[in-house]
Amino acid sequence: MLAGLTASTLGLLFHITAWNSPAQSNDASLIAKAKKIHDHVIKLDTHNDIDASNFTADCNYTMRLTTQVNLPKMIEGDMDVSFMIVYVGQGPLTKEGYDSAYAQAVEKFEAVHRLTEKIAPDKIGLALTPADVIALHKQNKRIAVIAVENGYPVGTEIKRVQEFYDRGARYMSLAHNGNSQLADSNTGEVQGYLYNNGLSPLGREVIAEMNRVGMMVDLSHPAKGANLEAIRLSKAPVIASHSGVRALADVSRNMDDEQLLALKKNGGVIQIVGFASYLKAESKERTEALTKLREELFGSMTGARGGRRAAGGEGGAAPSRACPVETETTSAAPARRGGGRNGFLAMLPADKRAEYEKRMAEIDAKFPPAPRANVQDMVNHIDYAVKLIGIDHVGISSDFDGGGGIDGWNSASEAFNVTLELVKRGYTEEQIGKLWSGNLLRVWGDVEKVAKKLRKS
Repeated sequence: MLAGLTASTLGLLFHITAWNSPAQSNDASLIAKAKKIHDHVIKLDTHNDIDASNFTADCNYTMRLTTQVNLPKMIEGDMDVSFMIVYVGQGPLTKEGYDSAYAQAVEKFEAVHRLTEKIAPDKIGLALTPADVIALHKQNKRIAVIAVENGYPVGTEIKRVQEFYDRGARYMSLAHNGNSQLADSNTGEVQGYLYNNGLSPLGREVIAEMNRVGMMVDLSHPAKGANLEAIRLSKAPVIASHSGVRALADVSRNMDDEQLLALKKNGGVIQIVGFASYLKAESKERTEALTKLREELFGSMTGARGGRRAAGGEGGAAPSRACPVETETTSAAPARRGGGRNGFLAMLPADKRAEYEKRMAEIDAKFPPAPRANVQDMVNHIDYAVKLIGIDHVGISSDFDGGGGIDGWNSASEAFNVTLELVKRGYTEEQIGKLWSGNLLRVWGDVEKVAKKLRKS
C-alpha cells in the first residue's frame, strides 16, 4: 500500500522539522523505516464523523471532497479503517426528542450501508467483526465500521441496542455534550448533572444489554463519575474512542489518571485523539465563549456534526447544496486552531458561516487561542498514557469531520506523520501496530467473547 503515499505527502514529511529540531527529523533512513512500518500495520481510526448528504450517488466518498476523510484521502495516507459515526446531538428528553434522534440515527446508518453496498463495494467494505477487518484488509479494500456517538437515539427502548447492533454499530457512548437519558455528560462539570455525576437506572440496563449483544461501551463524553460506574458495571472491556490525557490538558473531555488506571484494570483502551483543544487546553474564558457560540449556532440544527434540520421543519425536505468537492482553494485553507481544516465551520449551513467567522474573529481578539497543537503534542499524550497504563491499553483516533485535526495530521491523507513521530520516539513496529489497531481489535474481540458467554448463560 506504499503507493498510497503520494509525492505531495512525502514532500510534506520534510517540513516537519518545525516539530523536531534534531537532525534525525530529515534522516532518510528513519523515514524509510517509518514507511515500512506504516505499510505493514493496519491503521484504524476509531472516530470519523459523517454527513449523510455525502453518501449519495452524485456526491460521495469516492470523490475527493473537502471532508477530512474520504476514499481518496484514505488511500493517499494509507489509512485502512474508518469508524464512521452515527452521531446525534443531545436534545430534549421527550418522546418527540427521542423520535427525532432515532430518525437521524437511521439516516446515518443507511448512509454507511449505501456506501459499502451500492456506491463503492469494490473499494470499501463494512466490517462487523475483527475478523472482517483482517479479511477486508487482505483484499486491499478500505474498511468502514459503524459506531454510535450519544445513546440519545436509544430513547427509552432498550431493544434499540440490539437493533443498532444489527444495523452494524460496534460501539456506543451513552452521552455527548449535555446529559442524556442514560448518563451524565462531561459538560455537567459546568452545567450541572442529572444523575449525581453518574448513570441513570436506564443507563445501567443499557450497559448490560450492550455487554449481551457484543457492543463496546465508549467512555468519551460522559462524566467522570458515569465512566467509573460504567467500568465497574461492564462485564467486558470498554473503550474511550476519542479522548486525551487530563494531566496534560485539563479539560473535562479528557481522562484523568484515576479513569485511566480503572480502564487498564478493566482491560480496555483509550484512543488518543488528534483534537487540538484536547491536546493543548484553551483558557477557561475562551472555552466558555466558544461553547456559547457553538450552542447558539448549532441550536437550530438537528446535530452539531453532520446533522441537519429539514428545511420545512420536522419531516420537510432537506435543503439542497452543492457537493463539497475539494479545489485548490479549499485544500489549501488554513486549519482552525480549535479543530480541523473544516472543523466546526464545515458543519454549518452556508447562511451561518459568515456569522460564525465574524464571531470567531471577535473571540480570537479577546481571548487569543492556545498555540496550535501538532503531531508531537498528540504523541506526548500517547507517551503519557503508555507510561501510566501500558502499551496494550492505548490507541489512536482523530475526530475528523467533527472538529478534529492538528498540524501534521489534518486529514486521513496525512496519517503517515503519526507513524513517523512514533518511530522517532522509539516505538517498535509491534508497538505501533498495537497503537494503530491491535489493541482496539483485541478489545473488540474480547467484547464478542463476553457476549457469547452471556448469551449462553
